[in-house]
Amino acid sequence: MNALLRPWWNTLVELLYPSHCFGCGQAVEEGCTLCAACEGQVRRIRPPCCATCSRPFPGSAGIVPDCPNCEDQTFAFESAVAVVQAQGLARELIHRFKYQRQFHLRRVLGAWLLAGFSDPRLEPEPVDALVPVPLHPVRLRERGYNQAEALASVVSRQTGVPVTPCLQRVRYTLTQTRFDRLERRRNLRGAFALRKNTGVTGQRLLLIDDVLTTGSTLHECAAVLLDRGARSVRALTVARG
Repeated sequence: MNALLRPWWNTLVELLYPSHCFGCGQAVEEGCTLCAACEGQVRRIRPPCCATCSRPFPGSAGIVPDCPNCEDQTFAFESAVAVVQAQGLARELIHRFKYQRQFHLRRVLGAWLLAGFSDPRLEPEPVDALVPVPLHPVRLRERGYNQAEALASVVSRQTGVPVTPCLQRVRYTLTQTRFDRLERRRNLRGAFALRKNTGVTGQRLLLIDDVLTTGSTLHECAAVLLDRGARSVRALTVARG
């Protein structure tokens, strides 16, 4: 659309479809996605938190070297930045986006992801490409879209970092929700592969997903990318479960 016409078009859309809070539905100012009350319910992850998996801790500010989730594990990714805690309203919005096909919620979830780019674990070194965690084709048909790829597209438009959907899920796996940490890793072993005719050699990659729980999915994806020559792999998720 012509840049001169866009403001008029946005005003018309706002008159016909007034902005409303994605949480409670009440009217909000144009461009807003959550009202102040709903925004106040979202618990953002700030230091102190685990440097590896972003698990938050009480206490004084700082980045904690490790946590109970990481102290006895080795992850293929360097660090995983999560922006909010997967509780309350944040968890509800993610579930509505993933399972109820409320695609418009990518706006608020994508905005949270963008906030993660200011994290000191991501700032020092630039990112060459965003890599969304893939869905198996069966699950993709069931869901209608890959939530990680939709969120990566939002981030790409705002940052200019290209999306590279170079991973594929080659083995259907049972849902991870009922497994413990060890079972999750076993369930995902060999589930991902690099797509044909794609290359990641020498690239600094950022995995994108909606929720980090134990880090097993991100670990398996990062391991494939590093095995195929990626220079480094970090991760960014909306929430930490």
